Amino acid sequence: MALTTSFSLPLPSLHQQFPSKYSTFRPIIVSLSEKPTMEATKLATRTIPGDYGLPGIGPWKDRLDYFYNQGKKEFFESRVVKYKSTVFRTNMPPGPFIASNPNVIVLLDGKSFPVLFDVSKVEKKDLFTGTYMPSTELTGGYRVLSYLDPSEPNHEKLKKLMFFLLSSRRDHVIPKFHETYTELFETLDKEMAEKGTAGLNSGNDQAAFNFLARSLFGVNPVETKLGADGPTLIGKWVLFQLHPVLTLGLPKFLDDLVLHTFRLPPFLVKKDYQRLYDFFYTNSAKLFVEAAKLGISKEEACHNLLFATCFNSFGGMKIFFPNMMKSIAEAGVDLHTRLANEIRSEVKSAGGKITMSAMEKMPLMKSVVYEALRVDPPVASQYGRAKQDLKIESHDAVFEVKKGEMLFGYQPFATKDPKIFDRPEEFVADRFVGEEGEKLLKYVLWSNGPETESPTVGNKQCAGKDFVVMVSRLFVTELFLRYDTFNVDAATSALGASITITSLKKA
Repeated sequence: MALTTSFSLPLPSLHQQFPSKYSTFRPIIVSLSEKPTMEATKLATRTIPGDYGLPGIGPWKDRLDYFYNQGKKEFFESRVVKYKSTVFRTNMPPGPFIASNPNVIVLLDGKSFPVLFDVSKVEKKDLFTGTYMPSTELTGGYRVLSYLDPSEPNHEKLKKLMFFLLSSRRDHVIPKFHETYTELFETLDKEMAEKGTAGLNSGNDQAAFNFLARSLFGVNPVETKLGADGPTLIGKWVLFQLHPVLTLGLPKFLDDLVLHTFRLPPFLVKKDYQRLYDFFYTNSAKLFVEAAKLGISKEEACHNLLFATCFNSFGGMKIFFPNMMKSIAEAGVDLHTRLANEIRSEVKSAGGKITMSAMEKMPLMKSVVYEALRVDPPVASQYGRAKQDLKIESHDAVFEVKKGEMLFGYQPFATKDPKIFDRPEEFVADRFVGEEGEKLLKYVLWSNGPETESPTVGNKQCAGKDFVVMVSRLFVTELFLRYDTFNVDAATSALGASITITSLKKA
């Protein structure tokens, strides 16, 4: 999960790495600066509204509003209304004492947001998680790929290694996904039969990790010393990196004090991380050969492979699959019927097997995945530091940004921009179907770049952008080959939706 890097998944682009027989994707030639239907007009220059408040007090007050008093959505909405602008100044968590400078310029519309992708204008060094960087003690003492700017020599080497990771294992992705998620669905069926409901999240976590290990590293983790502990170990390790920007639902004062004021000490998860490291070190021999060719040590390669798999890839599947299932469930039985008919027809035409070419002939299924990525991107936030004095345009004005200032984009606002999308807050399943629908794909930004562009060693777009799209399509395809319709109850968790399946009607 590009998950970009953000919670996105640093694995190779299918367009770059997969031969043509795997994909018949029709490229869409568009320009980022093109507006959907708006006439070009001369925009006035405006001073960026908003302020940072008093030192210490302003950041603390904004942090309380962001997590507790308002919540993320209202935090941004209220300031858009107050400043009459989708571009403004504020503080982003965590602030003191974890981040020395919480001051950011917020970009909340689909026109200003893409400047965060332009590495000629913004630097991405050490900005993966935001205004702070977790201790490198959590990654073996190395700054891993997600924290590197493309201008740093190691960025190109490590991104090439991630491209190689999927390229060398591409033939295993579809069969191992089928094998692993069949196991998940059989477990859900059994739980439904026994209890009448079934929880998705823990089973999905185990399936996601098992799938990644089987498909990319050729090993079933439950048959190793790691056993079934992978997801639990990853969860603890990720918490120590992301706690400054999470809330766990504790009483407000305690939650803020424990999670947002001081760093949790890395030594508390050292043994957990070592178990994960040992697993990847044991099963990455062929990848180490490639790493050596690129001038990367075994140790640095292993820490990066672990991060790419456990933080980016596993993290993306952990968050996005339940979010997507929630949206599809809420869309109702009519959509389910249309998806089932389309998916089963194309799989039947392909001889009863799921193939890349068969999935390319499922326009509704593809649109559903894109729409889920638009509505609930795996990673909401993007950061970049201005490399030079910049002029940034929103739909309404031009804003001047000084060199060194921090830019922050909250993606769910940019991808629900009402000046770009009709019914922006709704999940519209067929939004991206047809020629006109495909034109909107340039505004799907989940991968730290437009959906119509591809990751390269010179940009920060999620190295696994197309891999993420593919496994998400596989999830929907496998789901509707097996079931006609389903219902869920969805609750909010620290990372995405918590799903309880209340009914499953088998095909």
